[in-house]
Amino acid sequence: MLSEFCGKKYKLHSSERFDEYMKALGVGLVTRKVGVSVKPVIELKNDDGVYSLSSNSTFKNTLIKFKLGEEFDEETPDGRMVKSLIVQDGNKLIQNQKGEKDT
Repeated sequence: MLSEFCGKKYKLHSSERFDEYMKALGVGLVTRKVGVSVKPVIELKNDDGVYSLSSNSTFKNTLIKFKLGEEFDEETPDGRMVKSLIVQDGNKLIQNQKGEKDT
């Protein structure tokens, strides 16, 4: 089902309460201000069950590789190290991060 989303680029149009979310994680003011202003372009690719999710913006480019349902190490854009797990729920990808503060 994810195949229909792979290989396409998506641009963030809006987000809600992202500043409050970052503040709760302890992200600094300057990084939060930049974070709420950028509109990253997201691309999902699949290489035989290993997914690549890239997020590119004028602020920072990130790339994570994962298999659905398997925990992996991730460095967040603000530099935190977390354990991540991504699962599929219908046409949604749901990511849980465990670190000093779980998200």
